[in-house]
Amino acid sequence: MTTTSDRVSEPATRQVSKRVSQSVFDGSGLRVVLLVDVYDGAQQQFLEAYEQLCNQVASVPGHVSDQLCQSIENPSQWLITSEWESAPPFLDWVNSEEHVQMVKPLHSCVRDTRSLRFHIVRETGSEASGSRPGQRRLQTSPRIGDGVIRHALTFTVKPGSEPTVARILSDYASPEAEVDDTTRLCRTSLFMHGNRVVRAIEVRGDLLAALRHVSRQPEVRAVEEAINPYLEQERDLADPESARVFFTRAAVPAVHHVTADQECPEAERHALCYPARPGCGTRLARLLAQRDEAAADDPHSPVCSSTIFQRDEIVVRLIDIRGGLEADPALSLGLPDPGQVAELTTLLDGRAVGADGSALKHGDLARFLALARMDLITDRRSPEA
Repeated sequence: MTTTSDRVSEPATRQVSKRVSQSVFDGSGLRVVLLVDVYDGAQQQFLEAYEQLCNQVASVPGHVSDQLCQSIENPSQWLITSEWESAPPFLDWVNSEEHVQMVKPLHSCVRDTRSLRFHIVRETGSEASGSRPGQRRLQTSPRIGDGVIRHALTFTVKPGSEPTVARILSDYASPEAEVDDTTRLCRTSLFMHGNRVVRAIEVRGDLLAALRHVSRQPEVRAVEEAINPYLEQERDLADPESARVFFTRAAVPAVHHVTADQECPEAERHALCYPARPGCGTRLARLLAQRDEAAADDPHSPVCSSTIFQRDEIVVRLIDIRGGLEADPALSLGLPDPGQVAELTTLLDGRAVGADGSALKHGDLARFLALARMDLITDRRSPEA
């Protein structure tokens, strides 16, 4: 889900724009492909679990249809495809507690899975020109990206343990960057906001392979074990089911990314936390995404790159910025327009704008910036990134 400005469609002799953008907010349909490896002899159990899941997901808002396919060459390999009206309703569902419970019956019969998600760019056949034009918004042009997959994990620790957890998370050797011939770790940035930990990951290649590679590294396993006593949500990484549930709940997808068409070697990395009101997380992330797209077109904007991660009411904006956050709080927050500040106020949890809820209402952006700013624990880049 990456895009670039219209300039890249010009003849190849012209200089190609360096601007990169990805977004789940363009309204086009979504096709989800799930590759499943079923244990030998468990095909019928898997089929029955799928039928139950299929009946439940049919009532999820935004779901259009799905198909279940079995390989003609290897009966243990299955393919599930589903279509959604757009990406946001799918992400709301797949990251929900309802989904965690819904897919549990599949775990005992599935050896491995891999999920792929695609915006629908073109369609052919009668269905494409058929009866649902309002649900058939297609991409107007192909998208160009930078080959980097961005993802985040988040969890909370017990209040009072924050200094100890920060020390543990900052004091370990970096894992080997090279995963295999096609996958490489590029950058890991870890922040804390109160008792919430956010780890942002950048990967070239296969994200799942990279996450598995990191989890097997002795230095990482030692850190994960060291912070276990301080977690608010208990986990046992030696138990595959416990680990699966923990990391499913911890996943925070990147819903928007934009890199401006300029080099910023001097940029500093920061993260801002925007806790949303219940049910307002997607609207808040969309508002910030719109402002970051506009900023990418402004050569005077100090924000060189922005990634927005969102899950439910958790919205984190990771930015690479010139000149520091405090130089221009409005631009750092992605809110140069007073009207957007007012809209943001309606979407934020009241506790996020100060004890009396007035930081944004009175235009005190410097105060809100201080409240939203996350503490950098570690920012590591591979030498070749």
